[in-house]
Amino acid sequence: MTRPLHLPPFVAQILCGLVFSPTVLGGKEFVLNNFFPYKYRMVLETFANLALVYNIFLLGLGMDLRMIKIKQFKPMVIAIVGFVVALLAGSGLYYYPGNGDPDKIIAGCLYWSVAFSCTNFPDLARILADLKLLRTDMGRTAMSASIITDLCTWVLLFLGLVMFNKQGVPNSLMVFGFLSSIAFVFFCIYVIRPGVAWAFANTVKGGHVGDTHVWYTLVGVVVCSLITEAFGATSITGAFFFGLSVPHDHKIRDMIEKKLHDYLSGILMPLFYIICGLRLDLGSLFHDTGIKTMVAVIFLSFMVKILSTVVCSIFLRMPLRDGFAVGALMNTKGTLALVILIAGRDRKSLDAIMYTHMTIVFLVMSILVQPLLTFTYTPKKKSTFYKYRTVQQLKGEVEFRVLTCVHVLVSVSGITSLLQVSNPTKKSPLNVYAIHLVELTGRTTASMLIMNDENKPKADFSDRVRAESEQISEMFEVMEVNNDAMLVQTLTAVSPYATMHEDICTLADDKRVSLILLPYHKSLTPDGRLGEGNDAYEDINHKVLSHARCSVGILVDRGMTIVRSESSSFHAETTKKEIAMLFVGGKDDREALAYAWRMVGQEKIELTVVRFVPSREALVSAGELLAVEYAKEAQVDEEFIYEFNFKTMNESSVTYTEKVVNDGPETITAIREMEDNHSFDLYIVGRGYTVETPVTLGLADWNTSPDLGIIGDTLASSDFTMQGSVLVIQQYSAANRQTEGNNQEHVCGGAKVSNEAKPFVNSDAEEEDDENEQYQMGMRK
Repeated sequence: MTRPLHLPPFVAQILCGLVFSPTVLGGKEFVLNNFFPYKYRMVLETFANLALVYNIFLLGLGMDLRMIKIKQFKPMVIAIVGFVVALLAGSGLYYYPGNGDPDKIIAGCLYWSVAFSCTNFPDLARILADLKLLRTDMGRTAMSASIITDLCTWVLLFLGLVMFNKQGVPNSLMVFGFLSSIAFVFFCIYVIRPGVAWAFANTVKGGHVGDTHVWYTLVGVVVCSLITEAFGATSITGAFFFGLSVPHDHKIRDMIEKKLHDYLSGILMPLFYIICGLRLDLGSLFHDTGIKTMVAVIFLSFMVKILSTVVCSIFLRMPLRDGFAVGALMNTKGTLALVILIAGRDRKSLDAIMYTHMTIVFLVMSILVQPLLTFTYTPKKKSTFYKYRTVQQLKGEVEFRVLTCVHVLVSVSGITSLLQVSNPTKKSPLNVYAIHLVELTGRTTASMLIMNDENKPKADFSDRVRAESEQISEMFEVMEVNNDAMLVQTLTAVSPYATMHEDICTLADDKRVSLILLPYHKSLTPDGRLGEGNDAYEDINHKVLSHARCSVGILVDRGMTIVRSESSSFHAETTKKEIAMLFVGGKDDREALAYAWRMVGQEKIELTVVRFVPSREALVSAGELLAVEYAKEAQVDEEFIYEFNFKTMNESSVTYTEKVVNDGPETITAIREMEDNHSFDLYIVGRGYTVETPVTLGLADWNTSPDLGIIGDTLASSDFTMQGSVLVIQQYSAANRQTEGNNQEHVCGGAKVSNEAKPFVNSDAEEEDDENEQYQMGMRK
């Protein structure tokens, strides 16, 4: 129910616990006996505490202290000032008249104030990623400040746990607990950390980490938790420091996160949040605390960090809107704040009223942060105008800019092979922007979010992802080394799959590219067929096709770099590359022909253009309306084909033919005959989605992949006999994207009919952009 509101999951889980608390249904005898009897609640709390220990361990595991630089003056000032001011304000609100029982103790003030001043870094990073603000100056400042605040919070929480016993009074063994805990910290730094590093270095063979290493690491978490529990600093302190002790440059971190995170966040941690909700006592809160007092505490709690950050921004010469945004983000609450409140309640420092009041405050703050940022802080719009949004518009000596996207390493070879035969020359160079797309998940660590940033130290990405990104970058950069007419820039984009298309489209607009190249969501299997595919990749491709403000190509790679025969291979240096362009009609086919045209002129490229022309019977069968629409497009098609034939008439490597067909099945039969008579390495076709012509009549009902269009889907189907790869191209137009604005674009170049037809005037007026909305996004260079 809360998912459409984009609330953090723990909010829903706490509300679930609240439903079964004594305030709502927990007081009913039926619920008490059948849902949450006391003896089972103890079992529930035991598992919840174990989940908390491992969750805090993951928090320490994902925190890299090297991301903090003392010379980063701005986030340091914001964090320290905001933390100190929040501590003082929290103390005042704790003793605020009418706020709970007036008989309060100093230990409760400490827990209340520390929870009040803390910031939850993982949820803050998630909000920035959702709003595409990770790479902004404001986002970097907020993330650095939140890490500093988290460390200050841990220090004060540690002191509170050591100073006060379980009755909320000063601990008589405070000196022993403090010294022993400090000794444990040094033990982690000088014994556990090098010991773990030595164990991994001497037991991991061939770079392979076994499950045994993971289990021993998880046992180490429990052992360290028991040690600090015995010292009086609670188990979570030991788990946190053990997480910090695991080497940041070892793949064991990624393995532990994979094995532990999903089960922990999906099964165990909800139990902890449910326990937090079960302990809420709204009845006692409303009895002893007035509504006005509650509203005042909530309002002041939210405004303290905003006001302190805005004041700091004035002295630091930051934009006020950035200061307001950072202040709002510093109010992000999560697991750490709840841990502090639970610790205070378990140690009898906070009573049920104060615990309930602060938990309600945190819920309200967690609900408000993201909507407030969404409506008040939107990245500045940046109007950009550029003409070459399609390949067809590239006339003469113009730079060809292409944005390529890959998810996994296996997709790179096909795209690089395609780019290499795209005929980059010094007069028309090829500028490639290659993006490695990485999903932003709940497992994403702080280091991962600040990867390869020029203003920060090198982050410790997931070893697997980092190594794959480096390999992808190297494969693309090889093209630049071998061809001085190519310029390659590689990037890694970390973003949720649901909004990854926004990153792609925004970067394409920012870099002024004419074409976006995407890999098909199905990859080649060892038996030569296309696998099941990834639904998330397919969804990204579909959204890019709908929203991109330039042309889009999808490559179905059937092994473009694999040697299949002596006469046809993209891998061999001395063989010809046979390319077929299948022209059905329409703007997408004209764009596909324009791209194939760019390949002409290379010594090793042979291009065959086959145009399918409907017979009179086909035009009659199609109906009057379809025949009229086809005739309008045919005028523009023939103008462009006339130009193509005229300018390539002296190219011996270009072959142009026309085939007359009666319907769609006959078109497919003709393509099969082409494959039987001549094996092609690559087929280039237009997408032509939702556009039915007389030569494709009867095929629309069999289209299983709308992203590839009718012909492209047929060529890529598993029952088709050909082995060639398929490139499906969609030309940019306003009809292809679902964004705001009615813009117009002038399309250069026309079309013409066969060799006998006379040229026609291009009447295809397409749309041109008046404004380009530039959005900041989670992108790393």
